[in-house]
Amino acid sequence: MLRLSPVSADIDSPPDVIQAIRSRRGGTLFDIDRLLLHSPAFAAGWTAHAGAVRSQLSLEPRLRELAIVAVSVVMETHYEVAIHGRVFLEAGGSQTQLEALRDIDSAREQTLLFSATERAAIALAIEMTRSIRVSDSTFLTAKEAMGDPRALVELIGVIATYNMTNRFLMALNFAQS
Repeated sequence: MLRLSPVSADIDSPPDVIQAIRSRRGGTLFDIDRLLLHSPAFAAGWTAHAGAVRSQLSLEPRLRELAIVAVSVVMETHYEVAIHGRVFLEAGGSQTQLEALRDIDSAREQTLLFSATERAAIALAIEMTRSIRVSDSTFLTAKEAMGDPRALVELIGVIATYNMTNRFLMALNFAQS
């Protein structure tokens, strides 16, 4: 059960914040938006950041979604796994890959199912989520796999963003929904 009730779905103030969120979401306010809207300033910053992460990066969408699902599996946030699992499939991931991610530790070793870049992203997501600190070996593997600093920074940023998102949902008891 949610620890805080979302604001009303027909909220219309502040209009600029509501419009920005609705625009990013295709006209709909998701439950997470309605929770964030308890603080319109926070919701505005969140939606700007999330919008950039989801639509303005050069990182390949499938790799972005793979990292998001990996973080969400580690944190056991079923809501995010379900949402981003669908996006991962839409971005070209396979159902077999998605199912393999349920055993995240095994997935990072699946050389026939995931590319070296994908396995590096999974390993980075696991370490950033579980232990926060990333080993030199995992970092160097990810750096080599990504090939350029921009892609590496974007991948790290996506993983960090979804650690934040999942922690927000978990604190409000929303993650298991």
